[in-house]
Amino acid sequence: MTFLATVVVILVLAPYAIAPFYRVVEPVSTLMLWRWATGARVHRIVVPLRRIAPALSLAVIVAEDGSFCHNRGIDLGAIREALEQSDEDIGEARGASTITQQVARNLFLWQGRSYVRKALEFPLALWLNLVLPKRRVLEIYLNIAQWGPTGEFGAEAAARFAYGKPARNLSTTEAAELAAILPNPVERSAREPSILVRQLAAIYERRAAAHPSLDACVYPH
Repeated sequence: MTFLATVVVILVLAPYAIAPFYRVVEPVSTLMLWRWATGARVHRIVVPLRRIAPALSLAVIVAEDGSFCHNRGIDLGAIREALEQSDEDIGEARGASTITQQVARNLFLWQGRSYVRKALEFPLALWLNLVLPKRRVLEIYLNIAQWGPTGEFGAEAAARFAYGKPARNLSTTEAAELAAILPNPVERSAREPSILVRQLAAIYERRAAAHPSLDACVYPH
């Protein structure tokens, strides 16, 4: 029993030791590792933030975490709003998990709803926010997020799959469409956008135009 407890403690604490190295090391997500282990396709081209259109960074912040530049890794206000919604609403809610929380989950934890996972995710997000600059957190997120139905991960693979162009050449509309599919890149498509994807993209594009400083911690204005 003591051995098992030791293993659990090591697994829980290991991410805190590993995270600071992600300032310079390019990480992979647990979902990528799972796909590799099961023989599923993984297509990712890691690119630095300077080779990703700023429009995509802003669209993702608008869609996923409007308080990204100001929160400390978690957004208690967004969490309270999510808890006040019905179960049906939560399925479509956006923004309850910050970008930093999603990075913590993608790098070290698992997908799906779980109180245990949330309990692990919150302190991890706070730690990532402490040891990594905001710009680096977003850069990691844009390079590990799943963005396609057949194993496309990261902004570069997403842009090439959906539009046949590199991520640095995305238009504001294309960036908004990619942001719109992030909750479910298997059922939603930027390559063949549905009415819902186009509607969400239009909303994000308008919000981005109205709030261009939401990415100020990434691209100082």
